[in-house]
Amino acid sequence: MTSQRSRTAGRPTLEQVAARAGVGRGTVSRVVNGSDQVSPHAREAVERAIAELGYVPNLAARALVTQRTDAVALVVSESEERVFGEPFFAGIVRGISSGLVNAQLQLWLAMAQSAAERERVEHHLTSQHVDGVMLLSLHDADPLPLLVEQRGLPLVLGGRPARLTRPGASAGWFVDVDNIGGAQRAVDHLHASGRRVVATIAGPQDMGAGLARLAGYREACRAHGLATDDGLVAYGDFSYEAGVAAMRQLLERRPDIDSVFVAADLMAAGALRTLREAGRRIPDDVAVVGFDDSGVARQTDPTLTTVRQPIEEMGREMARLLIARIAGEEPEESFTVLDTTVVVRESA
Repeated sequence: MTSQRSRTAGRPTLEQVAARAGVGRGTVSRVVNGSDQVSPHAREAVERAIAELGYVPNLAARALVTQRTDAVALVVSESEERVFGEPFFAGIVRGISSGLVNAQLQLWLAMAQSAAERERVEHHLTSQHVDGVMLLSLHDADPLPLLVEQRGLPLVLGGRPARLTRPGASAGWFVDVDNIGGAQRAVDHLHASGRRVVATIAGPQDMGAGLARLAGYREACRAHGLATDDGLVAYGDFSYEAGVAAMRQLLERRPDIDSVFVAADLMAAGALRTLREAGRRIPDDVAVVGFDDSGVARQTDPTLTTVRQPIEEMGREMARLLIARIAGEEPEESFTVLDTTVVVRESA
């Protein structure tokens, strides 16, 4: 037997769907574009005809009618190697994807670290291509937030920008974790276990997370009467290699350190390697606490005590806020800050 679909030449059209459903072309168009100005009976007939014919809407034509692309962008200001190699980014993408499922929005992912990548991204971030934008791993001098706002696109940031950590800065649309509180809890844990010379490997100081975690470390050290001099602070870019190098610096400057709070699990894994190479026992000689509670924390030797941030929940919240902005809604708060907790394992 030959099915109706196989007899239809080429791609099914709106008119063919209307004929099959026994309704007008306008009714089909309203169903396809999500209008509620259609009776339940007519909607059911149209949806049945669409399924039988295998009709796929012309997205370009639909966009002209709805002024929507049904796509959103996630732009990460990091290299492709880091985005696909580090657990944090994978968790964020999983969370965003799950948050967009019910909204039927397609996710467009791009990296924007090099000048060429940034130029391509800038050409794509228009209302003709996407309905909204999420930006992640922003550095202080990144021009993308201002560009997106100037183009009138709904925008949500992953992480509090560095400028918003300064006194008097106004809040924006963002999702973050309690970085200051998490760092304080890490130092509290080290102090409670008898550590008195607590060093830190801080993140980049042109990023909100890097600034906040260092501030939390310093506040907790002051509260416990611990030293926070420059010799106890080294810096890294959240990578494994940076953790290796920063731990070497700390051991050279202050061989008497008995603990270290590290602003990211990958850097903490690098620090553990350097400590082992230096003959330091962990945690007997030096205790180590990381930040993230990524899969890396369970794979290190010894396993890593760390501050847990709910990465996938952060991605889902980013998607929720962006959907609200696209719909023109005004939530009670334009930002979300998620709690952090210390997960105790062998390294501290």
